[in-house]
Amino acid sequence: MRIMRQVVVFDAADLETESAFWAGVLDGQVSRDDDWHAVRVNGESRIAVQLAPDHVAPDWPNGAPPQQIHLDLWVDDFPAAHEEVIALGARVLQAVEPGDNFQVYADPAGHPFCLCWPLEQ
Repeated sequence: MRIMRQVVVFDAADLETESAFWAGVLDGQVSRDDDWHAVRVNGESRIAVQLAPDHVAPDWPNGAPPQQIHLDLWVDDFPAAHEEVIALGARVLQAVEPGDNFQVYADPAGHPFCLCWPLEQ
């Protein structure tokens, strides 16, 4: 089997807010259909958002419904990346703990994701 492309798809009740958030994070553009938005970067679909009118955000980390998937986004300038995702509509779910190299956020639809950075060598 040869996989031609891999796209992570998020369910969301609000397609515009969710796809605009991820387009902002990935510096991409949104390609819209009625119930599906693709976030394209350099012409390639990277993330998609599917309309799910009854979507219920996961209650991270141990609630119901539980987390189903998350993204780790590795950044070279965590403070700048943090400010950018917050400005785009993310909210912090778990602050950085001493010794960690990640912080956990939720996107506008409540899907968890992490900003990660290399530990100092």
